[in-house]
Amino acid sequence: MSLNQVDRQILALIQKDASLSTAEIADKVGLSQSPCWRRISRLEQEGYIKGKVAILEPKKLGFDMLVYAHVRLSSHGRTQLAEFEELIQSYDEVTECYTMAGTMDFMLRIISKGIEGYELFVRDKLLSLDYVQEVHSNVTMTCVKRSTSLPI
Repeated sequence: MSLNQVDRQILALIQKDASLSTAEIADKVGLSQSPCWRRISRLEQEGYIKGKVAILEPKKLGFDMLVYAHVRLSSHGRTQLAEFEELIQSYDEVTECYTMAGTMDFMLRIISKGIEGYELFVRDKLLSLDYVQEVHSNVTMTCVKRSTSLPI
């Protein structure tokens, strides 16, 4: 399915505020409620909308440390890529994980409660794996921009 302008407007509205009712979305895009609901349902079924979530404030919950860690596996560890990827999925501290081109194999976005929490995570979880060769950490200081919105 290709997206038309109304579909794009609906997606833009939902990604900015998923709590909008179908009636509110319909009003903003110039549709009646039923056709708008059908479009939203179709966008969900076709995978354009993966889910609807609340964005929480990490600092209010005590998560004041955000680190981007670059991980390199040893040469024999590359045979365990699938194992590493599965293990990373089980770590709640890792909020994003990417395979990388270049000198490192993975980049992890890790959130923790202070530097101590991050140190425990690295020591007890990452460096306890015999096939993890290196972990390079980039500690964030100030968030200048954070968005979950795609430029539709």
